[in-house]
Amino acid sequence: MSITISILDQSPVYPGETSAEAFAHTVTLAQKAEELGFRRFWVSEHHDSEHVAGSSPEVLISYLLARTNKIRVGSGGIMLQHYSPYKVAENFHVLASLEPGRVDLGVGRAPGGLPRSTQALQRNIVNPLSLTDKIVELRGYVEGRTEEEGPLAGIKATPIPAVAPELHVLGASADSAELAASLGLPYVFSLFIGGDEQAAVDSVLKYKQAFNYELGAAPQAILALAAIVANTDEEAVSLIPPQKLVKVHLASGRKVTLGTVEQAEAYGQQSGEEYTIEEKEPLIAAGSKETVRGKLLALQEATGVDEFIITTNISPFEKRIRSYELLSEAFAEVTA
Repeated sequence: MSITISILDQSPVYPGETSAEAFAHTVTLAQKAEELGFRRFWVSEHHDSEHVAGSSPEVLISYLLARTNKIRVGSGGIMLQHYSPYKVAENFHVLASLEPGRVDLGVGRAPGGLPRSTQALQRNIVNPLSLTDKIVELRGYVEGRTEEEGPLAGIKATPIPAVAPELHVLGASADSAELAASLGLPYVFSLFIGGDEQAAVDSVLKYKQAFNYELGAAPQAILALAAIVANTDEEAVSLIPPQKLVKVHLASGRKVTLGTVEQAEAYGQQSGEEYTIEEKEPLIAAGSKETVRGKLLALQEATGVDEFIITTNISPFEKRIRSYELLSEAFAEVTA
């Protein structure tokens, strides 16, 4: 089984850099990804953050499509809980009409920010739909189906592209795997967020076992993980950022992954619930070409996935570019 590599870039803003510089790096990286032959280039959605610039992936995607030629570009992901499925479908239908066959629409379950940004995004929303209902509605628009009755009967998300955007469900838990499977949609497990390799394996296998074939599709699972490739294992390890993987566990049972303890404390305080904070080392495949290739091959054997989406948030930017160059070389050597 061959391995396909894609890239997720979060437009990180490093100390001494501006958001404009972070976006310039994202554009350069997308062009390098196309040059190296990676399959997809996805961008993320984060709100109210000084450390990540990408708050509007659909806008950034349009810019990246205009500055590349053939690589698929998409969202990793749109935080659908905040938005109208109809408007999301319209946005991505415009993109897919401009660049047919190149647009991916990944939708996520996380809030993408602190409770105050969620409040700002969802202000005055009455009787919100569940995430499952929103994904079902979104898929209907993307697939060109219309409601036969009710207040939205006959409505279409125009323009209707010749090639629809490819819809993916993103998550980092067994619940998200079950959701994607029940809806018969492609699934991306975010191992770099969950930080639990066994949970990733179990979720991908559950997705495949529970997949709903009645809707005419076949399982398509992708594993998203953090990786750093350098000339030696020692150099790669030295590039690992000092941040921990920080999770907030709320009394209601919800848990959210944040970038820093300070953000976790702010999230807990703004939630209005009792909370605890868990810190753990991030799960990063760091090493030489041989080391990282071996890690990905082992994960492929355990899960059966044939595509990985790699995120590499390291500085300086030149090392980030070099990591992806070495990653490309690692798998080119396998197929040579």
